[in-house]
Amino acid sequence: MDWNYGPEDFLTTAPYEALYRFHEQPFVHETKLQGLSQYAAEIGFKGFKTMYRRYIESLKAQSGTVYIDNVTQFTGQPLELNAGDWEATDAGVYRRSGFADEVACPHPILPVERLVNIDTGEEKLRLAFRKGSIWRKIIVSKTVLANANKVTELAGSGIAVTSQNAKYFVQYISDLENLNYDIIPEKRSIGRFGYIPDEGFSPYVDGLIFDGDANFKAMFQTIHQQGSKERWLETAAEVRSMSTTAKIMLAASFASVLLEPLNCLPFFVHLWGVDSGTGKTVALMAAASVWGDPAVGAYVKTFDGTVVGQEKTAAFLNNLPLCLDELQLAKDARGRTQFDVYKLAQGVGRTRGNRSGGVDLTPTWRNCILTTGESPLTGTASGAGAVNRVIDIECKAASVVIRDGMRISGAVKRNYGFAGKMFVAELYKPRVIPKVDERYRELFRALSEQDTTEKQAMAAAAIICADELACAWIFGGTEKPLTVAQISEFLASKAAVSAGDRGYKYLCDWVTQNSNRLCTRSDNPNQEILGALDDGSGKAYIIRSVFERVLQDAGYSTPAMMSYLKEQGLIETRGKHNTRGKRINGIPTECVCLLLPAMDLEDEDAPDELPL
Repeated sequence: MDWNYGPEDFLTTAPYEALYRFHEQPFVHETKLQGLSQYAAEIGFKGFKTMYRRYIESLKAQSGTVYIDNVTQFTGQPLELNAGDWEATDAGVYRRSGFADEVACPHPILPVERLVNIDTGEEKLRLAFRKGSIWRKIIVSKTVLANANKVTELAGSGIAVTSQNAKYFVQYISDLENLNYDIIPEKRSIGRFGYIPDEGFSPYVDGLIFDGDANFKAMFQTIHQQGSKERWLETAAEVRSMSTTAKIMLAASFASVLLEPLNCLPFFVHLWGVDSGTGKTVALMAAASVWGDPAVGAYVKTFDGTVVGQEKTAAFLNNLPLCLDELQLAKDARGRTQFDVYKLAQGVGRTRGNRSGGVDLTPTWRNCILTTGESPLTGTASGAGAVNRVIDIECKAASVVIRDGMRISGAVKRNYGFAGKMFVAELYKPRVIPKVDERYRELFRALSEQDTTEKQAMAAAAIICADELACAWIFGGTEKPLTVAQISEFLASKAAVSAGDRGYKYLCDWVTQNSNRLCTRSDNPNQEILGALDDGSGKAYIIRSVFERVLQDAGYSTPAMMSYLKEQGLIETRGKHNTRGKRINGIPTECVCLLLPAMDLEDEDAPDELPL
């Protein structure tokens, strides 16, 4: 196009008025703008676009009317948005204020999606930004984008926002969102796995976007399908045939998603054994392969983490199983396990305050926790609630869980993620859950008749029920499900669960170990006397302070233990007191009078020496 302007004409309004006549024809206007800008540069006038922008500003100032849409002009931008008063070009984002420019960001950036969390209703924005030639995207909470003090945190993600331009950055993002509310697409998002009311089961909901903690993004991506479904089914069937323990571990993985619809509490299935090579970790990986990548460090984690980290991971998984390997990593320098079963078995995280004076959303979960280690998850001093929630399975070298572990682990690392999606799809079909609930209650009643507690029966019923469903839905009826008899041998008895019974046995053992210091009088002034032992009546008198210290050192609650012993008639008391008086070294002393069990030793009548 021929232009008949000289350099001096660009200092008048003539060329700008001529260009502005096309402002209602965006494409024509843009082509003439580019052509006139190039022509001006060729005849020696630089800064045509800046002068034209000033011309537009003068028109706005005269009438208060926006004469032309000022859109973002980033090369390769995902969306074209109305930029309002901002100039958004490849050179950055800024606006004129008096004689100075307010710079919001020195590189292209704009909001491209609005995410609304299904659980919390919290809104987040997905920002697209470019530094160099590649566009990158990041999801940011609007509470961060609305605060100039917080928005500087985005510098760590590569966005050039500092304390100097933070104020204008916040204003720019806010303006673009408000000016383009109908243009920016709005999508549903979630920050966890598991069942979502009226939506489905995450991550198997179409169109659902993960907007959770960036630290969990990698774990979220591990839940997908990889390899061959047929190959996984063959491997899983082979694993099931190797041992009952392997069956239980695989079934417990499916059972995790039943706990929510069946309203069950979280529980543990723990494989332990001092012998290496029994296949504990491989069994855990096989269970994890139901849902995603079973590699240790991907979906499967270790015990080498903080309580808060494990709590947040459990809440993130929500209904999917939490898989933790190597319990010994949670032990301190003295070999004591620092892992607390209660922290995860309750299914509710710690209530924490926030800086604004309120409290954060309390994390919750309802899943099965699959673990492995060289020692049991609970000890003699563990509370009844902890023992109740754990199915401890010992794995010995004589009866390995999985044979040929290298081959099996390689197979599940290459083929995974199919069974979980299939299982959930069948579970949430219409009228399925009521039938599952009915079967679960039948199994629970049958297990409750065994010598075990209700919580142990609840966990076992969920595992058997899940195995029956998996055999029907996943394996096509070719596999035989677990039975009540098979799983009952791994359940803790009522006596084993009772902390009082375990505490009483511990005290009896302690009396045997310290019988030489349980005497009414000692001729050795250096010997410590802890009480008295009456062999004839089968009573042990333990000095009250010593009794309390012994229980405290072993991790038992003294009031709870005293209540149990008194209720069971295992101590003799004086009136309403829990102690009896006894003379120790001639001094009246308050003692706990423990009644020792009467035993008929099988070898009591055996000869002292065996014949050669």
